Amino acid sequence: MSLLSARLWIEQRIAWRFMAENPLQTLLISIAIAVGTAVIIFITALMNGLQQNTVNKTLGSQAHIKLESTRLYNRMPAVSLDQHRILLETQRAQPLQRIDSWQAVMQALDAIPSLTAVSPIVSGPALVQRGRASASVIINGIDAQRYQKIVDLPSNIQLGSYRISSQDVLIGSELAKDLGLQAGDKLRIQAVDGRTALVRVSGVFSMGVQELDSRQIYIDLKQAQTLLNLVGGITGLEVKIDDIFTAREWGARLERLTGLHVKNWMDNNSQLLNALRSQKMTTQMIRLFVGLAVALGIASVMAVSVVQRTREVGILRAMGSTRDQILRVFLIQGAMLGAIGAVFGMAGGYVLVHLFNGFGARLFFVSVHPEVTITALFIAICTGILAAALPARRASRYDPAEAIRYV
Repeated sequence: MSLLSARLWIEQRIAWRFMAENPLQTLLISIAIAVGTAVIIFITALMNGLQQNTVNKTLGSQAHIKLESTRLYNRMPAVSLDQHRILLETQRAQPLQRIDSWQAVMQALDAIPSLTAVSPIVSGPALVQRGRASASVIINGIDAQRYQKIVDLPSNIQLGSYRISSQDVLIGSELAKDLGLQAGDKLRIQAVDGRTALVRVSGVFSMGVQELDSRQIYIDLKQAQTLLNLVGGITGLEVKIDDIFTAREWGARLERLTGLHVKNWMDNNSQLLNALRSQKMTTQMIRLFVGLAVALGIASVMAVSVVQRTREVGILRAMGSTRDQILRVFLIQGAMLGAIGAVFGMAGGYVLVHLFNGFGARLFFVSVHPEVTITALFIAICTGILAAALPARRASRYDPAEAIRYV
């Protein structure tokens, strides 16, 4: 054992001896640290679970990024401004536009690892009829195998099965109620220009969103191309990415790469994004104040411990201990208190999460990621060291003669 290791071992023994001499005090501060750590772990896991549930509910029914044909603009007469002439543009009403040669674009996007799914779509307005009942809807022509990686339709089927072909379609649950439809029933789809198709309802889905469940119909891609007079073309490419919070950056990249107009979920759901950011800020503030409360508790205990150990500190200084060694003794004591409390706090955090998942309202599932517990342990130890710094500095400055005479 080296000299440095021996000194550290001795300092640890002294710090442990100081803690053991007052077990009640050590127990109380350890409980306080454990409670703080458990709260940090549980609140972090709860907020993460709430955020993930919100994202899944909202983005589970839409793509992260959508590529469409370029926008159309009206050119206005030039306006003179001093020596310059400015040509004004205003965006015009966008008719249904097609993307040709989309197979090559899709193949290029498939080769990008960060894009987890790419699917073509043909989307447009139509009218559905069953008997004397009719409803205005949006038809979505999809590649069934590709699209289920964008939106998990199979797990949201209430009646029937996930089957899309030239004769089989999926409709929303609210639309099925309005038209009195069940799986296996027939209905007629009529496009804006009068093209019609007689299809069979193979499944009824429920996404939990009124707009989707009452107006959306999913049909075969080629069938939609025929109905909307877009044979060979599509209206968009829908993309899913691995990190949803990089949608803006990826949208800009894909716009430069393809030259198409790009939309992303962050711009389309600004209120949701603000809510998610507010949740994250709230979590950080709770962790900060809980950590501050734990730090003040450790600092107060360490201050009392320094006063109680004044005589012992004087003896150690008289025996040749340096100020740095005395400083390290109390810093180690703070770190040990933080570590002990954090270990019990991690167990308490897991218990709280288990109780929430098992006996709560079960609104959503909460899981504790390993990095959360490691972060909580690191915070507790660092808080213990920082809280002990001032009392430890005070103890290291004691004059040996005066400290020994202290009663």
